[in-house]
Amino acid sequence: MLYPHIEIDGDSGFCFGVVNAIQKAEQELSVSNQLYCLGDIVHNSDEVERLSKAGLVVIEHADLANLHDTKLLFRAHGEPPMVYDQARANGVEIIDATCPVVLALQKRIRKAFEQYPDAQIVIYGKKGHAEVNGLVGQTAGKAIVVEQESDLKDVDFSKPIILFSQTTKSIGGFNALVDKIKEQIFDVEQFTYYDTICRQVANRMEHIKQFAKNHELIFFVSGKKSSNGKVLYEECKKQNTKTYFVSSPDDVTMAMYEGEMSVGICGATSTPKWQMEAVKNRITQIIDKTIQNDNKQI
Repeated sequence: MLYPHIEIDGDSGFCFGVVNAIQKAEQELSVSNQLYCLGDIVHNSDEVERLSKAGLVVIEHADLANLHDTKLLFRAHGEPPMVYDQARANGVEIIDATCPVVLALQKRIRKAFEQYPDAQIVIYGKKGHAEVNGLVGQTAGKAIVVEQESDLKDVDFSKPIILFSQTTKSIGGFNALVDKIKEQIFDVEQFTYYDTICRQVANRMEHIKQFAKNHELIFFVSGKKSSNGKVLYEECKKQNTKTYFVSSPDDVTMAMYEGEMSVGICGATSTPKWQMEAVKNRITQIIDKTIQNDNKQI
């Protein structure tokens, strides 16, 4: 019997911003026993647990008021200005791991807000997402977040509109929103839009679609909190109905493997390589056991 081909997608895994944040955390933990982090450093529980064992302590924004004279990591998603102000007022040393792409977007939004006070700043993004909170914070909380078409009810189409996007949203979704606004705005000359989607993330969509088509069976590895993971998984599922969402090797069962000869493993921008390797090892164990059982029946 030929052994199945198992491939880990080389383009899956941490994006640059997440790699940078984790490296900064590891660098600080290598010289100290403890470092605070504002929110999960990445939307992957296993990676968060790995770093917590090294001394990374995750706190929430509500805990910041009680944090004094220590070091605090700001993760890749970024934070609004008021969080910087509060941390500094408490004597907290900030280790800023905001993704450069997100940081540049924050500056663009703040500049637009200051230069065009009569315009509505609209952000295409997920409401409540950490990155989006940081972007809205650049406008003193006045930006309008549009997650889906129904949210356009909050926009006044008689006034100028400046549209930006959360860096991890889909290009297709952004373009569709642009078309909807053009249809409803009173004067299209008053509508300015900027595609601020990170191409490192966006380009994975087309790649992962092809990757899913190239295999008979797909295991998509991601934390359940990852917005990017949910989007990429759904795309994989559209291309290959035999796609399973797994968050750890323990989620992989024998029932999922039905003798396929081509198995693909891919993941989100918040999925560590070591986790995809662990899933591959689990799949290999299941395939070996299946082959052994088949040989016994001969």
